[in-house]
Amino acid sequence: MQAVVMYGGGGGVKGSINTKSLAVGFGALKSQKQHYTSSLDFSNRNSQLSSSSSSSFGLRLNSLSSSSMATELTRSSLFHSRPVLKALASDGGDVEEVRPIKSEDDVTYAVPVPQQQGKASVLPFVGVACLGAILFGYHLGVVNGALEYLAKDLGIVENTVLQGWIVSTLLAGATVGSFTGGALADKFGRTRTFQLDAIPLTIGAVLCATAQSVQTMIIGRLLAGIGIGISSAIVPLYISEISPTEIRGALGSVNQLFICIGILLALVAGLPLAGNPIWWRTMFGISAVPAVLLALGMAFSPESPRWLFQQGKFSEAEKSIKTLYGKERVADAMTDLNVASQGSAEQEAGWFDLFSSRYWKVVSVGVALFFFQQMAGINAVVYYSTAVFRSAGIESDVAASALVGASNVFGTTIASSLMDRQGRKSLLITSFFGMAASMLLLSLSFTWKALAPYSGTLAVLGTVCYVLSFSLGAGPVPALLLPEIFASRIRAKAVALSLGMHWAANFVIGLYFLSFVNKFGISSVYLGFSGICLLGVLYIAANVVETKGRSLEEIERALDPAI
Repeated sequence: MQAVVMYGGGGGVKGSINTKSLAVGFGALKSQKQHYTSSLDFSNRNSQLSSSSSSSFGLRLNSLSSSSMATELTRSSLFHSRPVLKALASDGGDVEEVRPIKSEDDVTYAVPVPQQQGKASVLPFVGVACLGAILFGYHLGVVNGALEYLAKDLGIVENTVLQGWIVSTLLAGATVGSFTGGALADKFGRTRTFQLDAIPLTIGAVLCATAQSVQTMIIGRLLAGIGIGISSAIVPLYISEISPTEIRGALGSVNQLFICIGILLALVAGLPLAGNPIWWRTMFGISAVPAVLLALGMAFSPESPRWLFQQGKFSEAEKSIKTLYGKERVADAMTDLNVASQGSAEQEAGWFDLFSSRYWKVVSVGVALFFFQQMAGINAVVYYSTAVFRSAGIESDVAASALVGASNVFGTTIASSLMDRQGRKSLLITSFFGMAASMLLLSLSFTWKALAPYSGTLAVLGTVCYVLSFSLGAGPVPALLLPEIFASRIRAKAVALSLGMHWAANFVIGLYFLSFVNKFGISSVYLGFSGICLLGVLYIAANVVETKGRSLEEIERALDPAI
């Protein structure tokens, strides 16, 4: 008989095998710390091979056909099957050759895993989580068209400072919420945190809709901000932790797509304002509906298997995996979670651990990505495009802003299809470069006298190109990339810290944009945004790693040498 034992790296073990007894066995998951082992019992040699990360499937062959036989064992990541051992036997008794597994044609998996079932069953729960993303975008965009009308209703038309506070109080609340979200998600779990998040989202919406004073309006915006801050932390975290590796990029970008849809809905909701000046109250009030639906939907959604496993709730983790991917994947998924947990027996990281030499390099990448994302000027466009278009002579200013929102949705849809093909890093570089060129065009359209007759058209064209460029990479990639590059013990807190930078930069833009425009002119401000975009290109090229097609556990092991 011939036998070849192959490993995923292409190496082989050569030796004689008694054809009357070949045993292939795997250990079962018994505790969080127990290693999974695989062994080959060579009765003639008393040899044993062991691996710390094999599947939990077992196979025993007491006799072999004298003509030929093949046995494959697979080691899989959470959602990929990869061959790690191949035994080929034919007449003769001794092993005569060792050859690598070069393609899928060389492999017949002993336990096939149905991929499509896992993909389809995850989608409804991703959709429920994305209600948080819709609210994120809606609360950001709703003030764009409503600001002028609520200012008249509340008697602050001439007070641009108070108008700035109504815009930016949301962002101050979101900064608090983003830090709170990570801690709540670690303590109570992802789904329970979503339900808690619905409370400030609902109350904030009602207060804004019924406000008779600036103070009530600011309190409502603050509560809504806390709500969307929590959402901004847990929506991408939850999606990344329940998504199969092969479509994690696409599903991760769905988060940004629904944020863009939320912004578009807010801009479209502002269209009746011209004929109904108090319509702004309805615009704020209707945001309570998806908040309530989010709470109800999460009552029926499975908890993150990774969080359950980290809490030692193994039976609940198995149940969650079965709901998300089907019972065929339970063993593989639990194996991979066990292997990941064995890589580091350390406790959950504290806030100060994020600034240690071990983690700060990767944490700083997350912080920097959101800094460049916000300081590149996207929310200046989201908050004030209507006012900018009006100053450029566009009569249908609200409609033009709705066109910008539609461009955002279109670009993010394209990005969803490219995320797992082109990779995260290349999309980021392309995106920031396109944003820099668009902001330069906008700056020139307001300064060159030769372009004055076309300033309105160029303002819309430059803004649409800018938003398209943003939506292809700078918008969706950071929220997807962060849960991928952060080690599991720091993931929730590091995402929260990075989003804290997001909201802090966002707050500064919302509060001071109009003041800077009044002092320096719109052209100079847009030129500054262009320069920041170019700096972003240089930073990303030098510091961001590619994560396409790799499981969260693989990325963690690659970035953290201690694992």
